[in-house]
Amino acid sequence: MFYPLQKVPSAAVCTICAQSLYDQSCLMDFARKVVKALEVPHTREEGAPSGLQFVSSDDLLPVPIEERTWTAFSYVAFWGSTSINVSTWMITSGMVVLGMSWWQAWLAVWIGYGVMTPFIVLMGRPGAVFHVTFPVVNRASFGIFGSLWCVFNRATMACIWYGVQSSIGGSCVLVMLRAIWPSVNDIPNSMPLSSGTNTRDFMCFFIFWVISLPFIWPPVHKIRHFFTFKTIITLIACLIFMIWCIVKAKGVGPIVKEPATIYGSELAWAMISGTGVCISNLITLTTNAPDFGSRAKTPSAPIVSQFWSIPFSYGLICLFGVIVSSSSQTIYGEAIWSPVDLLGKFLDDNPSPATRFGVWFIAFSFIIAQIGTNISANSVSAGCDLTALFPRFINIRRGGYISAIVGLVMCPWNLVSSSSRFSSYMSAYSVFLSAIAGVMATEYWFVRKGHYNVADLYVTRKGSWYWYNYGFNPRAYAAYVAGIAINVVGFAGDTGTPVPAAATHIFDLSFFTGFGTSSIVYYILSRMFPVVGAAKVFEEIDVSGYEKKGWRAATKMSTQRTIAQRRNHLQYKFNSHRK
Repeated sequence: MFYPLQKVPSAAVCTICAQSLYDQSCLMDFARKVVKALEVPHTREEGAPSGLQFVSSDDLLPVPIEERTWTAFSYVAFWGSTSINVSTWMITSGMVVLGMSWWQAWLAVWIGYGVMTPFIVLMGRPGAVFHVTFPVVNRASFGIFGSLWCVFNRATMACIWYGVQSSIGGSCVLVMLRAIWPSVNDIPNSMPLSSGTNTRDFMCFFIFWVISLPFIWPPVHKIRHFFTFKTIITLIACLIFMIWCIVKAKGVGPIVKEPATIYGSELAWAMISGTGVCISNLITLTTNAPDFGSRAKTPSAPIVSQFWSIPFSYGLICLFGVIVSSSSQTIYGEAIWSPVDLLGKFLDDNPSPATRFGVWFIAFSFIIAQIGTNISANSVSAGCDLTALFPRFINIRRGGYISAIVGLVMCPWNLVSSSSRFSSYMSAYSVFLSAIAGVMATEYWFVRKGHYNVADLYVTRKGSWYWYNYGFNPRAYAAYVAGIAINVVGFAGDTGTPVPAAATHIFDLSFFTGFGTSSIVYYILSRMFPVVGAAKVFEEIDVSGYEKKGWRAATKMSTQRTIAQRRNHLQYKFNSHRK
């Protein structure tokens, strides 16, 4: 049956439209309030570029004077804390398995970390002098917008490593809980085989993940106290562990007495490969050295303290690992390189109250060690990097928590369980980061020679120092690609593809070949196509005067300088045309 449409009064139509517009307005107001609530509070000083929230935030600006609290001792404690973890403990194991003697493996450790120390000091120098973090320092070489790709690479690396270190921390939690409640080891599994883990291991991983969260909260300039605490308690635990193993074995074991089984060129390349493992272990901290250098009380604080504390700290922990593993071969008939597995063996063999307490204390110390390593090497780095990617909504603290969430959802136990896949991934990222580091170091030390324009690091104005070509520096990217290209064939060989032996040897030196190639190419291109602000004499100076004059005066001076430079350039072109 047909019903004709009834005519709707015009007043009713107006009412409906008005109601719809009102609802849309309320929805937009609500959305704006949500966005405003998610924004990071900004407390810039007057005159700061408040309109450029995509290049500037409180955590991207130079560190305030009151937060520059890291002394030389702070850096010693920082590296002592960073070096003590399960991964460092086991780093010599692969070298000994290759056929090196223990002292040759230990020498490779000293060489690897000793060689990287000057690079860390050189890379961290801009942060220590101008008190800016890695994402901002990277803008000086790659450009305001060009730096985002480098920052994204570094943030990805930090998030992945956060998950991996948390997975190792979960195994420490398992041993600690077994020392208290042995029945923990018998928790029935309710997770599918496809998950790659079981209920017991996931529970321990999640416990470690949760207890790590409060340690992300403190600001960077205050966490130095935690590093000092971690260094003291974990060193005590490592000494107790080593003495305990020597007493049980009635000596240091056979590994420290066994000679090398490889000689000549084979031994030489094995040592180079072992040295490369140590270098890869530090490449991420080398790249983002400005993050912690920016908190230095004085520019000289990180220099001498890091030169001796880095190789000494890592060398000492690796020595603990060699002696303990050598003793384990006498005790159990096989070398157990993982300290967590060895502690589990102690519980299996003699679960006496004394043994359980000793295992609990050492496992607890390793948990603290893993938390400290995650903070120093991963959460702070990821926080600084994500701040640069989304400065309007993310600060260092929020970025640290995002890295923790990524580390959880990535299911890191699957990555760790496949050692070849994980090794290939880490090798690839070492290649990328070494090429980035080469460009950054050359930019600071050989192109602009210590001259900085801090104000221009936060502006997107044509003619400013770091604008280059629409915010991208093509010289830097050409050098970056060259630094990667020289290692591509060797990387393919690392994944199992047959390649020439020469390519494999080049890849064993991937940090130096990538760093060196990108450095040379960038320097040549910068000489052929000079950048704004290139200097003839080395002098560490901020030409904008930010530190003394504040944002208003610094940006005004920078604007006037840019106008003058453009005027001179136009006059030069006009005179050339007349000729």
